[in-house]
Amino acid sequence: MTGSAKVIVQNQITPLIITYNEAPNIARTLDKLAWAKRIVVVDSGSADGTVEILRSYPHVEVVQRPFVDAASQCNFGLAQVSSPWVLSLDADYELSDELIRELSSLEPCESTTGYRVHFVYRIFGRPLRGSLYPPRTLLYRKEKAFYRQEGHTQRVVLDGEVVMLKGVIFHDDRKPLARWLTSQQRYAREEAGYLLAASPGALRRTDKIRLMGWPAPIAAFLYTLFVKGCVFDGWPGWCYALQRTTAEMLLSLEIIDRRLRSSGLEHTDPKAQEPNAERELSTEGVDGLH
Repeated sequence: MTGSAKVIVQNQITPLIITYNEAPNIARTLDKLAWAKRIVVVDSGSADGTVEILRSYPHVEVVQRPFVDAASQCNFGLAQVSSPWVLSLDADYELSDELIRELSSLEPCESTTGYRVHFVYRIFGRPLRGSLYPPRTLLYRKEKAFYRQEGHTQRVVLDGEVVMLKGVIFHDDRKPLARWLTSQQRYAREEAGYLLAASPGALRRTDKIRLMGWPAPIAAFLYTLFVKGCVFDGWPGWCYALQRTTAEMLLSLEIIDRRLRSSGLEHTDPKAQEPNAERELSTEGVDGLH
């Protein structure tokens, strides 16, 4: 492939981003995409200034669509892309300079349908030694791809060879903690439903550990701190370890709660067997305190 053909490959890539209230993050993502001729953003109804930031970039095209699930948003976004290649990004991703250079010199074989990327996790700009964030397939041929919902997240399905890139992407989410906690509660509900409904043979080892209910939070805390080395990253490392532990705790609680409810234990609550008179007396006592 000639040098001019290499430039054409990069020019055939359209970044695709899904957004919802990403004002603290989106500018850092877009600043690393100055090389792209067109960026497609599917916004799910942001009300924090995200859309105004997006429209300040002349090569960004914003399409607004109510959120159903992540896979539906991504598949809708694919339909808005006209180029052969798509670079699918979250709004808190930053391409490294090494990865940008790598994109400019890609020589994909006919059998190559996608590229997978490693991540470096950052907490307010400070990189961690390691994280639980796995590599993801982010660059792919549009005609070979579609998205499928798995739990709270989406997964791209490709027909063909997927190659690992050398350059990395930085993950750095700076949204408020309250927003993060609210999101994790929703993720836990969606993930629990997926795990409990899936056949055992379709689950990964980590998913089977989560289904056990109690080991995952303990494992996440120890693994992030000592295996991934976050204990040596100071407060950012502790912040990340506690985030992952909290996320796993919420998921464990959701799974255990659903199992208890489905087993009918809520009908054996001793309070449910109390005489009506006693229950009414208790209620009157509470009302009298107000």
